[in-house]
Amino acid sequence: MGAYKYIEELWRKKQSDVLRFLLRGYVVYRIRVRRGGRKRPVSKGIVYGKPKNQGITQLKFQRNLRSVAEERAGRKLGGLRVLNSYWINQDSTYKYYEVILVDPAHNAIRNDPRINWIVNPVHKHRELRGLTSTGKKHRGLRGRGHLYNKSRPSVHATWKRHNTLSLRRYR
Repeated sequence: MGAYKYIEELWRKKQSDVLRFLLRGYVVYRIRVRRGGRKRPVSKGIVYGKPKNQGITQLKFQRNLRSVAEERAGRKLGGLRVLNSYWINQDSTYKYYEVILVDPAHNAIRNDPRINWIVNPVHKHRELRGLTSTGKKHRGLRGRGHLYNKSRPSVHATWKRHNTLSLRRYR
Protein backbone atom coordinates (compact mmCIF):
# COMPACT_ATOMS: atom_id res chain seq x y z
CA MET A 1 0.00 0.00 0.00
CA GLY A 2 1.46 3.32 -1.06
CA ALA A 3 1.67 6.60 0.78
CA TYR A 4 -1.34 7.83 -1.17
CA LYS A 5 -3.60 5.42 0.72
CA TYR A 6 -2.28 6.65 4.06
CA ILE A 7 -2.80 10.25 3.02
CA GLU A 8 -6.32 9.37 1.92
CA GLU A 9 -7.07 8.04 5.41
CA LEU A 10 -5.46 11.05 7.09
CA TRP A 11 -7.38 13.45 4.87
CA ARG A 12 -10.65 12.19 6.37
CA LYS A 13 -9.52 13.31 9.83
CA LYS A 14 -9.06 16.98 9.06
CA GLN A 15 -8.15 18.17 12.57
CA SER A 16 -5.47 15.59 13.33
CA ASP A 17 -1.96 16.78 14.16
CA VAL A 18 -0.53 14.55 11.45
CA LEU A 19 -2.42 16.42 8.75
CA ARG A 20 -1.53 19.80 10.24
CA PHE A 21 2.21 19.23 10.60
CA LEU A 22 3.54 16.23 8.67
CA LEU A 23 2.04 16.61 5.22
CA ARG A 24 2.66 20.27 4.59
CA GLY A 25 4.68 20.95 1.46
CA TYR A 26 4.64 17.38 0.12
CA VAL A 27 2.69 16.01 -2.84
CA VAL A 28 2.25 12.36 -3.80
CA TYR A 29 1.49 11.94 -7.50
CA ARG A 30 0.37 8.65 -9.01
CA ILE A 31 1.65 7.87 -12.50
CA ARG A 32 1.11 4.97 -14.86
CA VAL A 33 3.65 4.05 -17.52
CA ARG A 34 3.01 1.66 -20.37
CA ARG A 35 5.05 -1.51 -20.04
CA GLY A 36 7.25 -3.11 -22.63
CA GLY A 37 10.18 -2.25 -24.83
CA ARG A 38 10.66 0.71 -27.12
CA LYS A 39 9.61 0.44 -30.75
CA ARG A 40 11.66 2.52 -33.17
CA PRO A 41 9.45 5.35 -34.49
CA VAL A 42 10.02 5.03 -38.22
CA SER A 43 7.48 5.00 -41.04
CA LYS A 44 6.54 1.49 -42.29
CA GLY A 45 9.50 0.00 -40.43
CA ILE A 46 11.98 1.42 -42.93
CA VAL A 47 15.34 2.52 -41.58
CA TYR A 48 17.56 4.13 -44.18
CA GLY A 49 20.89 2.92 -42.90
CA LYS A 50 23.09 -0.07 -42.33
CA PRO A 51 21.67 -3.45 -41.33
CA LYS A 52 23.00 -3.02 -37.79
CA ASN A 53 20.48 -0.22 -37.19
CA GLN A 54 17.50 -1.78 -38.94
CA GLY A 55 15.93 -3.35 -35.84
CA ILE A 56 12.42 -2.10 -35.11
CA THR A 57 10.78 -4.12 -32.35
CA GLN A 58 13.27 -5.80 -30.02
CA LEU A 59 14.83 -2.56 -28.76
CA LYS A 60 15.04 -1.62 -25.08
CA PHE A 61 14.84 1.91 -23.70
CA GLN A 62 18.01 3.05 -21.91
CA ARG A 63 16.26 4.07 -18.69
CA ASN A 64 13.83 2.15 -16.50
CA LEU A 65 10.10 2.83 -16.32
CA ARG A 66 10.34 4.27 -12.82
CA SER A 67 12.60 7.06 -14.04
CA VAL A 68 10.17 7.70 -16.89
CA ALA A 69 7.38 8.11 -14.32
CA GLU A 70 9.50 10.55 -12.31
CA GLU A 71 10.30 12.52 -15.46
CA ARG A 72 6.63 12.83 -16.42
CA ALA A 73 5.67 14.01 -12.95
CA GLY A 74 8.55 16.50 -12.91
CA ARG A 75 7.56 17.93 -16.28
CA LYS A 76 3.89 18.15 -15.33
CA LEU A 77 4.57 19.87 -12.01
CA GLY A 78 7.49 22.11 -12.92
CA GLY A 79 7.40 24.18 -9.72
CA LEU A 80 7.86 21.14 -7.48
CA ARG A 81 11.02 19.08 -6.90
CA VAL A 82 11.02 15.30 -7.30
CA LEU A 83 12.27 13.66 -4.13
CA ASN A 84 11.82 9.97 -4.91
CA SER A 85 9.34 7.38 -6.17
CA TYR A 86 8.27 3.80 -5.63
CA TRP A 87 6.39 1.02 -7.42
CA ILE A 88 2.86 0.37 -6.24
CA ASN A 89 1.18 -1.93 -8.75
CA GLN A 90 1.29 -3.38 -12.23
CA ASP A 91 -0.91 -5.21 -14.66
CA SER A 92 -0.35 -6.57 -18.16
CA THR A 93 -0.37 -3.11 -19.75
CA TYR A 94 0.87 -0.58 -17.19
CA LYS A 95 3.17 -0.15 -14.24
CA TYR A 96 1.95 2.24 -11.55
CA TYR A 97 4.29 4.41 -9.51
CA GLU A 98 3.86 7.06 -6.86
CA VAL A 99 6.22 10.02 -7.07
CA ILE A 100 6.93 12.13 -3.98
CA LEU A 101 7.31 15.81 -4.82
CA VAL A 102 8.32 18.70 -2.57
CA ASP A 103 7.21 22.32 -2.79
CA PRO A 104 10.39 24.43 -2.43
CA ALA A 105 8.39 27.61 -1.80
CA HIS A 106 6.52 26.21 1.21
CA ASN A 107 7.65 27.57 4.56
CA ALA A 108 7.38 24.16 6.22
CA ILE A 109 9.94 22.83 3.73
CA ARG A 110 12.20 25.88 3.84
CA ASN A 111 12.40 25.80 7.64
CA ASP A 112 12.92 22.04 8.05
CA PRO A 113 16.68 21.32 8.22
CA ARG A 114 16.18 17.73 7.08
CA ILE A 115 14.66 18.62 3.71
CA ASN A 116 15.54 22.26 2.98
CA TRP A 117 18.57 21.19 0.92
CA ILE A 118 16.13 20.60 -1.93
CA VAL A 119 15.24 24.32 -1.99
CA ASN A 120 18.60 25.27 -3.56
CA PRO A 121 18.43 26.05 -7.29
CA VAL A 122 21.00 23.33 -8.06
CA HIS A 123 18.29 20.73 -7.35
CA LYS A 124 15.91 21.90 -10.06
CA HIS A 125 14.75 18.94 -12.16
CA ARG A 126 16.87 16.30 -10.45
CA GLU A 127 14.81 13.63 -12.22
CA LEU A 128 15.82 14.90 -15.68
CA ARG A 129 19.53 14.69 -14.83
CA GLY A 130 19.54 11.24 -13.25
CA LEU A 131 20.08 12.42 -9.66
CA THR A 132 17.22 10.56 -7.99
CA SER A 133 17.59 7.01 -6.69
CA THR A 134 16.37 5.30 -9.84
CA GLY A 135 18.35 7.75 -11.98
CA LYS A 136 21.57 6.80 -10.21
CA LYS A 137 20.66 3.16 -10.71
CA HIS A 138 20.40 3.39 -14.50
CA ARG A 139 23.64 5.40 -14.59
CA GLY A 140 25.42 2.51 -12.86
CA LEU A 141 26.28 4.44 -9.69
CA ARG A 142 24.91 1.93 -7.18
CA GLY A 143 28.05 -0.20 -6.90
CA ARG A 144 31.36 0.32 -5.14
CA GLY A 145 34.89 -0.88 -5.56
CA HIS A 146 37.34 -1.44 -8.40
CA LEU A 147 34.72 -2.87 -10.74
CA TYR A 148 32.95 0.50 -10.87
CA ASN A 149 35.96 2.69 -11.64
CA LYS A 150 34.72 3.47 -15.12
CA SER A 151 31.29 4.66 -14.01
CA ARG A 152 32.36 7.44 -11.61
CA PRO A 153 31.91 10.38 -11.59
CA SER A 154 30.02 9.48 -14.76
CA VAL A 155 30.66 7.31 -17.81
CA HIS A 156 30.99 10.40 -19.99
CA ALA A 157 33.45 12.13 -17.64
CA THR A 158 35.58 8.99 -17.40
CA TRP A 159 35.65 8.60 -21.18
CA LYS A 160 36.60 12.24 -21.60
CA ARG A 161 39.39 11.98 -19.03
CA HIS A 162 40.85 8.89 -20.71
CA ASN A 163 40.65 10.38 -24.21
CA THR A 164 41.93 13.88 -23.56
CA LEU A 165 45.59 14.44 -24.35
CA SER A 166 47.05 16.71 -21.69
CA LEU A 167 50.46 18.16 -22.47
CA ARG A 168 52.54 20.48 -20.34
CA ARG A 169 53.09 23.94 -21.72
CA TYR A 170 56.90 23.93 -21.57
CA ARG A 171 58.35 20.51 -22.39
